[in-house]
Amino acid sequence: MIDLPSAPSRPGKATLAALPTRGRRLRRTPALRALVRETRLDPSMLVMPMFIRSGDGVREPIGSLPGIERLSADQAIVDARRLADLGVGGVLLFGLPDAKDSIGSGAWADDGVVQDALRRLRAADLPLVLIADTCLCEYTDHGHCGPLAPDGSVANDAALERLAVTAVSQARAGADIVAPSAMMDGQIAAIRAALDAADLGSTSIMAYAAKTASAFYSPFRDAAGSAPAFGDRRGYQMDPANGREALRELRQDVAEGADLLLVKPGLPCLDHIVAARAAFDLPVAAYQVSGEFAMIAAAAERGWIDGRRVLTESVLSIQRAGADIVITYGAADLAAWIAEERVPLAGAGAIR
Repeated sequence: MIDLPSAPSRPGKATLAALPTRGRRLRRTPALRALVRETRLDPSMLVMPMFIRSGDGVREPIGSLPGIERLSADQAIVDARRLADLGVGGVLLFGLPDAKDSIGSGAWADDGVVQDALRRLRAADLPLVLIADTCLCEYTDHGHCGPLAPDGSVANDAALERLAVTAVSQARAGADIVAPSAMMDGQIAAIRAALDAADLGSTSIMAYAAKTASAFYSPFRDAAGSAPAFGDRRGYQMDPANGREALRELRQDVAEGADLLLVKPGLPCLDHIVAARAAFDLPVAAYQVSGEFAMIAAAAERGWIDGRRVLTESVLSIQRAGADIVITYGAADLAAWIAEERVPLAGAGAIR
């Protein structure tokens, strides 16, 4: 039990003087609060997801993700330039093919939508890290993350072969990082071996190491047209109820050669982020997924919340838990808001 100073018989100045520590002293002004702030967002730690489709001049609004659009590659470059000007760290590309098949062959096509966008972005020479989502669910006609076994389940080892080929194709097209999100056992080892064999050993792997079968992904599946045609993905994505399992998954991906670790979703899995940060010295990323963003955007549109403050607070909480990188659909907004707050001092300049 903490011993508090005894209060005098009458309240007054003696009561105030008896408190040696007052938290409010450092909360009194905006300048004081900024000076002692423990967690500081920076645009360079943010990654913007992009949905890439074929065509030119295409911008398709996504009803379930206010402010987010499906983009043709030329328009993705326009947005990427703005993101680079704002200091955003990178973009994460998801492909929306014109045709799908049972094995997801569009994922590794040399002329695929993501490969085309990667080449164009690489040629634009922007100061952005280019990340490619390495999965098959957007490319299969059944919406699952790999070829199907006779019993209707995803054939894990057959999926590994296709994921490895996809990663090599994306790396050749210009991806700095490939990000396998299928949650297949052994996917990091298979991709690492394939990249090394193709003389692409400098390409990094961001492992979707702790990815739960979350209900927060619905707007993404609307945007990408990747909802499963039958069943669900709980046979290969983690049970949201499990915490210790997340640590096992993280540990396995580190052992297989992951360069970065990703936790998904973000806010519902803050404990996974904390565990990853405590256990490993690799960079830790977290994905503020579509459902998290859509809830904030929808409530803000209705005037129920201050969208700017809630989005900022949500991402700050993910960073505070231990994430070095945050993937968020609010990356552009957050970066713009940060820039607004960084007003240079009049007369600042050369060191004297």
